Amino acid sequence: MMNGIKSLLKMNLFHLMSCDEMPYIVLVSRTFQHKYQQLPNALRNQIKRSLEELKENPFTSRSKCDIKLLKDTHPKKYRLRIGDYRIIYIIINQEIRVIDLLKRELGYGRIE
Repeated sequence: MMNGIKSLLKMNLFHLMSCDEMPYIVLVSRTFQHKYQQLPNALRNQIKRSLEELKENPFTSRSKCDIKLLKDTHPKKYRLRIGDYRIIYIIINQEIRVIDLLKRELGYGRIE
């Protein structure tokens, strides 16, 4: 898991630069990138829109942005629900670090 965090890349697609209204940037791991590239275009577009929405406030669930804090994780991890997929991320300072993309039925067993 830590290798995924250490290997965060700044992709043009997801490196969403901050401005006054949006203080967070989104960085994605290689693990996420690999899984993302294998998805259909429609789902990839939906994920991209959700990540853009996430940068405004990565803590609070709202319309088009279903967020939950994952219990008993250190550092604190969050999940963003997109249909049958879950995006797992952590927040460090002003960075949202996307760690993984999971299919719903796989569960969260390997998230620590």
